[in-house]
Amino acid sequence: MTDATTTAVADSHLHEDGSIERLTIDTIRTLSMDAVQQANSGHPGTPMALAPVGHTIWSKFLRYDPAHADWPNRDRFVLSVGHASMLLYSLIHLAGIEEIDADGKKSGKPALSLEDLKGFRQLNSKTPGHPEYRHTTGVETTTGPLGAGCGNSVGMAIAERWLAAHFNREGFPIFDHDVYVVCGDGDMMEGVASEAASTAGHLKLSNLCWIYDSNHISIEGGTDLAFDEDVGKRFEAYGWNVLHVDDANDVAALTAALDTFKATTDKPTFIVVKSVIGYGSPKAGSEKAHGEPLGDDAIRATKKAYGWPEDAKFLVPDGVCDAFRKAIESRGKPLRDEWVAMVDKYRAAHPDLAAQLDAMLADKLPEGWDADIPVFEADAKGVASRDSGGKVQNAIAAKVPWLIGGSADLAPSTKTLIKDGGSFQAGSYEGRNMHFGVREHSMGAIVDGMALSHLRSYGATFLVFSDYMRAPIRLAAIMELGATFVFTHDSIGVGEDGPTHQPIEHLATLRAIPGLDTIRPGDANEVAEAWRCAVESASHPTALIFSRQALPTLDRSKYAPASGVKKGGYILADCEGTPDIILIATGSELSLVADAYETLKADGVKVRVVSLPSWYRFEMQDAAYKDSVLPKTVTKRLAVEQAGSIGWDRYVGFDGRTITMSTFGASAPLAKLQDKYGFTHDNVVKVAREMLETK
Repeated sequence: MTDATTTAVADSHLHEDGSIERLTIDTIRTLSMDAVQQANSGHPGTPMALAPVGHTIWSKFLRYDPAHADWPNRDRFVLSVGHASMLLYSLIHLAGIEEIDADGKKSGKPALSLEDLKGFRQLNSKTPGHPEYRHTTGVETTTGPLGAGCGNSVGMAIAERWLAAHFNREGFPIFDHDVYVVCGDGDMMEGVASEAASTAGHLKLSNLCWIYDSNHISIEGGTDLAFDEDVGKRFEAYGWNVLHVDDANDVAALTAALDTFKATTDKPTFIVVKSVIGYGSPKAGSEKAHGEPLGDDAIRATKKAYGWPEDAKFLVPDGVCDAFRKAIESRGKPLRDEWVAMVDKYRAAHPDLAAQLDAMLADKLPEGWDADIPVFEADAKGVASRDSGGKVQNAIAAKVPWLIGGSADLAPSTKTLIKDGGSFQAGSYEGRNMHFGVREHSMGAIVDGMALSHLRSYGATFLVFSDYMRAPIRLAAIMELGATFVFTHDSIGVGEDGPTHQPIEHLATLRAIPGLDTIRPGDANEVAEAWRCAVESASHPTALIFSRQALPTLDRSKYAPASGVKKGGYILADCEGTPDIILIATGSELSLVADAYETLKADGVKVRVVSLPSWYRFEMQDAAYKDSVLPKTVTKRLAVEQAGSIGWDRYVGFDGRTITMSTFGASAPLAKLQDKYGFTHDNVVKVAREMLETK
């Protein structure tokens, strides 16, 4: 497009409203249309409708320095309607945000160039179909599964409140940022958004603002097919300040509503904005504008309605980028510069807190953070791994102040309360114990949001309820977050509670998530190592799997040290020469196979015991190490685990067997269940001998 054309477009818009505002808004709209059309895939209608909303937030309110996208005290902008990703990509491009590479350094390149927008939804592009954290600078969290961004935003707002309570001192407002969220009808239908909104209202998170795009359109048609409630009334009941803007194009009304948010100090704000999906197009107000390209003819007609050159593609008129970046930078850059100068003074005034701040922001741990992790003495009676887990967690929490989390109303059972940590509540935001309520899904999403703000966050519940929060666990893995998910009551060991509370398939489904380290420790010392692994891991999430029943604490003077947990699997006990059979176990079954080992060994069998608490870590080892633990020459292998068998074929091979669960459990005392399903010393020995007798 020639300079004359772009100037003519600019002059036309400037003539109509006396500012560059509409020109920038229509640039966002047309970039979104063009990118979706070129990709022949995507969602053009919502970016077209919400361009005024995005522009207003970014140009008038967002405290953000485009040259320093990782400024810790920046305001966060979350696009929970992740399918409308071109809205966010257009904003990032026009704002001139500068790229931060994988090493956390400025690359000297724009986060998104015009060419990147043209590569929308293409292989290896920086503009994937839904926004991805770490992949594209300026994206604060990975969104797409509806409601997830809403939940993350509550975690971000919680993090700001805790960070302010912990670090701020008189004259040093180190943290005082806000969180803005754009969400839609689909988000409002999802339970996770409702759970998170209830939590936010209870906590009176006045630093949180959701802007709800009420366009009454879903993929199937009008939302009245399935959804006709008064969402604003619902949020009033949650304790939010509810405002209404009748037209998404009314920038003055949007501005007034956001001003009200900024002035509200006792509750979160929910702004209901009525919009027309696909605004300005022949398909406006229809589901046809939602999830598919508009088509060339409709795009030309839309551009004509905007006063835009009909055949121009990816047009950014002169002055748009400069004006938009200047609007953001003129507010954000001075604030960021003042913040950097303030932190320098803070280091002199509060050196201990400053050292914590620097370590936390660098995703590092304090010196000696693990010095007080207990070493457990051998004990045949033992202790439940949930109990030893609580002791280890508290030893770490005493040294890592930003280890913060809680349970879905099960802390007394999961043993995850931080001693003397206080409760995080409205009016006491310095508390370290979160009370998520019976809201597993939003707990996971909130934990993710806290981790996105550099907290070492955790959430806890029973393993069987991991089903309720699988989506945020998966998203934590995609985002490479150092979040920890503690799951107790890990097997038929739950006993009398019966099959509804006895996890069977859950270990397999967690192990199937790429990038999630699922660790099921076999005794108290393996628990200590498991927690150590979780806290050290800032670039991937960890699921810690703990028992309700007591596990014998193995005699480590007799068996190999528990430090082998770091490699995922290790030889716990061995024989001279090549073993005839290898017994493999995790968790509560480790002591069981250790006892079977002693019996078989006494009978002259050459047997090895392998503890395999983390398949994720074991698969990261080189072939030589894995073969040293599970040599290919030993084909008789027996795996024992009180869970489903799926996945164990990787380790037992064709000649191996498992003692695992092939059905749901039953309601009975644990000893009866172990006898019923074969998790006894005698049965392990019997099956091992049968295998040895088979050629």
